Amino acid sequence: MEEKVCLDCGTKIFGRVDKKFCSDACRNNYNNKLNSDSNNNVRNINNILRKNRRILEGLTPQGKSKANKTKLLEKGFDFNYHTNTYTTKAGAVYYFCYEYGYLELDNDWYALVKRDN
Repeated sequence: MEEKVCLDCGTKIFGRVDKKFCSDACRNNYNNKLNSDSNNNVRNINNILRKNRRILEGLTPQGKSKANKTKLLEKGFDFNYHTNTYTTKAGAVYYFCYEYGYLELDNDWYALVKRDN
């Protein structure tokens, strides 16, 4: 019979035939290492989305307002990231970061809105 070793630390495994790890700590460590690259990418994108949402929330205290593109960029807004879009019947496209959205107007101005749930 083949000797089984822990996938994380390499120590000899005793117990069930299908056992892959010597302990819960090794199993957790192995899976954390396996998922760390994708988790970092997701974490970074979520941080950008949350920052965009905070910026829109701060500029939209009454539920609707306008802001210049320069002001949004100065606060660190990233136009490349949003959670969803909404296209009106007239063809206008709103970009949303969770419940806060923006619509591009003329001359680098944006209409900012909060969607009611």
